[in-house]
Amino acid sequence: MKKYNRILLKVSGESLAGDKKTGIDFDRVLEICEEIKEVKEKTNVEIAIVVGGGNFWRGRCNQNMDRCSADHIGMLATAMNALALDDAFRQLGVSSRVQTSIEMRQIAETYIRKRADRHLDKDRIVIFGCGTGNPFFSTDTAAALRAAEINADVVIKATNVDGIYTADPKKNKNATMLEDLTYLDVLNKKLNVMDATATTLCMDNNIPILVYNMNKKGNLLKVVNGNKIGTLVH
Repeated sequence: MKKYNRILLKVSGESLAGDKKTGIDFDRVLEICEEIKEVKEKTNVEIAIVVGGGNFWRGRCNQNMDRCSADHIGMLATAMNALALDDAFRQLGVSSRVQTSIEMRQIAETYIRKRADRHLDKDRIVIFGCGTGNPFFSTDTAAALRAAEINADVVIKATNVDGIYTADPKKNKNATMLEDLTYLDVLNKKLNVMDATATTLCMDNNIPILVYNMNKKGNLLKVVNGNKIGTLVH
């Protein structure tokens, strides 16, 4: 039995690149969307998605560029990823809509909260692109903001590791996974699950954050059904 009625799923741009590490591996995109489709069909949960753009662009790595310009390029990268997800869902027979916080009428709807809410009520998956539409805010913050706006029950962050660790498990073999944390634990210990702005926004609006490994097939279904998977921040 599903634990949540409406979820906000945060998908990184890097996950769409697959083994290519950059750009879009559409076979991988289809795999991700197939799993999301399965979850929707088996649980009837309402799903909204915020997607990152790191497979194309990381503005903070471009120190010689104006931060606002770099962040705007990153927002456009997320729009490309949102369109890729939308195309995959349509190929799989899943009804979806792309909404962007920067107006681009020819290719996507402009984000309107009530319209997004209506799409979700009509059992459509809504994909949010362009982050918050503002520089200096990450797509993690966009996920927290959209979750608050649409009254999502949880922010589910899909990652390449099993949860939140005391250190980077790829660099430190002694790192241990933490299964249950408070928002203040994340902030005080500076655990890099989401940036401080996103974590604080979730804390202020009492939205739990669940971090899980998206590379293990079936994990998302277990998360939605309330199985003990990953790390819960609450």
